Amino acid sequence: MGRDRGAATIWVAGLMALVFAVTAVIVFAGTARVARHRAQSAADLSALAAARLAFADPERGCAEASSLAEGNGAMITRCFIDGEGIADVQVAVGLSLPVLGDRMIMADARAGPVHIAGSVG
Repeated sequence: MGRDRGAATIWVAGLMALVFAVTAVIVFAGTARVARHRAQSAADLSALAAARLAFADPERGCAEASSLAEGNGAMITRCFIDGEGIADVQVAVGLSLPVLGDRMIMADARAGPVHIAGSVG
């Protein structure tokens, strides 16, 4: 029995280290998921803003999209409006994780007019 003294302390310390590691992984995954959702929301809203002005003033449409993305904590990395009024936007959101460092989360979105096939009536 004398040799087993302190064994519980080692087991508890090991278990606490394991719980800490699992918790850290869950927090990092949650942080990355939130950043991904922020990026996708910013991309969707920016594409809608650009498509709204696609026919009237395409350059202003991309400027509007950029402004909206910045307001949502993102940065436009690509904005293109084709001749059919479809806006194609890509945004990036910065993410900083303690162990992995700084990362950029990218998201794409497209928006434009709805084309209804067939005749009405």
